[in-house]
Amino acid sequence: KRKFEMGRPAALCKLGAKRVRSVRGRGGNVKYRALRADVGNFAWGTETVSKKVRILDVVYNATSNELVRTKTLTKSTIVQIDA
Repeated sequence: KRKFEMGRPAALCKLGAKRVRSVRGRGGNVKYRALRADVGNFAWGTETVSKKVRILDVVYNATSNELVRTKTLTKSTIVQIDA
């Protein structure tokens, strides 16, 4: 087995105070893995504006209701924001 074939477990970013860990990538490059987040950059197509706003709650996730209960942030999660 080779080092470059290694995988890592999913981070499963939760709702909470910002916590980011750095992960070493191939060639010594650094990636940043979000473990907790409380703000995000959201865009409104109708208003043609995008802003950094606070995330209040996780409302719906098509993957699993457990991700809603544990307030896990993933792609395509529906969240309630402070705007």
